[in-house]
Amino acid sequence: MTDQELQSALREHALLEGDFVLRSGRRSKHYFDKYRFETRPELLEAIGVRIAATVAEHEPEAGRLAGPELGAVALAAAASLASRLPFLIVRKEAKDYGTANRIEGAFEAGERVCLVEDVVTSGGAAVAAVQALREAGLECRTTVCVVDREEGGSDELARHGVRLRALFRAGELVPD
Repeated sequence: MTDQELQSALREHALLEGDFVLRSGRRSKHYFDKYRFETRPELLEAIGVRIAATVAEHEPEAGRLAGPELGAVALAAAASLASRLPFLIVRKEAKDYGTANRIEGAFEAGERVCLVEDVVTSGGAAVAAVQALREAGLECRTTVCVVDREEGGSDELARHGVRLRALFRAGELVPD
């Protein structure tokens, strides 16, 4: 699938129009439904390949990928298969049973991790995941997302020493 074909497919299958409240609390006339692209094998595979290539280009020293639950886990898994890099799952909070881990998967402190995200708006969820990774002793300086809504997320991540690399920007997907 070419970049143009993937862009068209994202527009067709995941871009919804209406009145939506985003995770950030902001209202929007457009919503990128990540589950509509993450649950389609052909789109998930194509996105996984592009995430893997972006990680290889912009964070070649990453030894692992990390995906925040729930939305980015499928993306991290797809990128892991494409890149052969193992991945971690970042829970919103540590579970209170079993291992009580917030970061799931094997890792060693000091490893460099690239965060994988679905849609970035204000950057709050991505920053929280980066902080959890850093608290676990991991280094995270890059986040790769499928869609940057271009609403401040890149700047917010930069304030925390993290570069945002987007496969697509909202301006490329939302019709004028």
